[in-house]
Amino acid sequence: MTDNQPLVGVIMGSDSDWPTMKAAVEMLDHFGVAHEVRVVSAHRTPHAMLTYADEAAARGLRVIIAGAGGAAHLPGMVASATPLPVIGVPVPLKHLDGMDSLLSIVQMPGGIPVATVSVAGAKNAGLLAVRVLGVADPALRLAMSDYQRELVDMVADKNTRLQETVANDSAAKPGGGFGFVPGNG
Repeated sequence: MTDNQPLVGVIMGSDSDWPTMKAAVEMLDHFGVAHEVRVVSAHRTPHAMLTYADEAAARGLRVIIAGAGGAAHLPGMVASATPLPVIGVPVPLKHLDGMDSLLSIVQMPGGIPVATVSVAGAKNAGLLAVRVLGVADPALRLAMSDYQRELVDMVADKNTRLQETVANDSAAKPGGGFGFVPGNG
């Protein structure tokens, strides 16, 4: 949908966040959205993080997806230094299972917005980035509409298969599958 100029920056505090953040990249790839992926630590490389955020718009980025675990300062700090929309992804860690990250990202002070998805919700972060870009790109908007129709069809197919499974299971059991056998009062 775009040329090779990255429109979305996918950043994370550590390469250990990649298994979670990969889902955002997969969605961007699905829609043909050019992106870049970087490790940018709010705590270990704060100057590099601020430079990245400050220069992102001038380099052509339109959205930043930032994933972080634990204290999860990366999304908020990036949002404080860029005019671009920032989507925060709470990355679950061994302790607290991502709740600490979620609360850190979602509780931003007034004036520093971060759109926050669910814990490990990188797939939705990628989809949200596509929707943001789709505001000004009719082809992306159409692709998103097609994707949504595919989801509707997928649910209908799952429902059909489930109904067939239930009917087959019920037909195989006396009493229609509810454990009730007529005459056993």
